[in-house]
Amino acid sequence: MTYGPTGGTRLRILVADDHTVMRAGVVALLADEPTIEIVGEAEDGRAAVGLVERLEPDVVLMDLRMPVLDGTRATAEIVAGPTRTRVLILTTYETDAEIERAVEAGAIGYLLKDATREQLVDAVHSASRGETVLAPRVAARLVARMRRPAPVTLTRREVDVLGAVADGLSNVEIGRRLVIAEATVKTHLLRVFAKLDVGDRTHAVVRALELGLLEGTRGRADGSG
Repeated sequence: MTYGPTGGTRLRILVADDHTVMRAGVVALLADEPTIEIVGEAEDGRAAVGLVERLEPDVVLMDLRMPVLDGTRATAEIVAGPTRTRVLILTTYETDAEIERAVEAGAIGYLLKDATREQLVDAVHSASRGETVLAPRVAARLVARMRRPAPVTLTRREVDVLGAVADGLSNVEIGRRLVIAEATVKTHLLRVFAKLDVGDRTHAVVRALELGLLEGTRGRADGSG
């Protein structure tokens, strides 16, 4: 931080964006803010990493899709580096994959480029304090993603056992088909019941068919371990 003309602290900000006009727009948007000082600009992720090491800004406003080194990888390098610089993503992209990659890389927040000046200033200050900052639409996407039920996955052997159940075989017959002990068949079925949240063989088969987990298994005999 530096000190402003009235003695208050000013946050030192680096803007990283490969689009010259967009970068200039962000700088102009923050230029008159007395609590913020723009200390540098970078046109790609590699330049941003170098400037962070040299200037040690409080916050980097980081675009995602840039040449040489993209924003996500640049964020990871900055966060892993010796400075205490926070990275705040400022982008037009809001896909689940982009958001997840940025958060995993260590970004303190994720803003969209339609943010107002007030929102941007508030976000910069929050990020400098280590507070997570998310654009409302981004926050909504993350909440929706967390609320989605996790996909059900069965092991190959569990699919084989359940496929044999669908063929009408008993546990003993399943054991013979797959060359495994009857007790092992029962163990696989208990695990399948738990994963599918059912209590019996019939409902397990019905649920597995609904989820498309038994496609191509009918009548398959597999004697491998």
